Amino acid sequence: MPRYEYRCRPCDETFELSRPMAESSDPASCPAGHEDTVKLLSTVAVGGSASSAPASAPAGGGGGGGCCGGGCCG
Repeated sequence: MPRYEYRCRPCDETFELSRPMAESSDPASCPAGHEDTVKLLSTVAVGGSASSAPASAPAGGGGGGGCCGGGCCG
């Protein structure tokens, strides 16, 4: 189940809730009981860099998997 991060406006605390995607926009109360909360934009951290690409990676960066990203489409 996805986790969503929210911020409480009255107490300025952030908190997380696990809830189904269909309920991601539903109102959320903070742990202190305040109702004035806003859902925060989540980011995904991906590690690595171009310099850490495996030796077998094609020159020029190349695609990465998938049919069209892998070059099998023509």
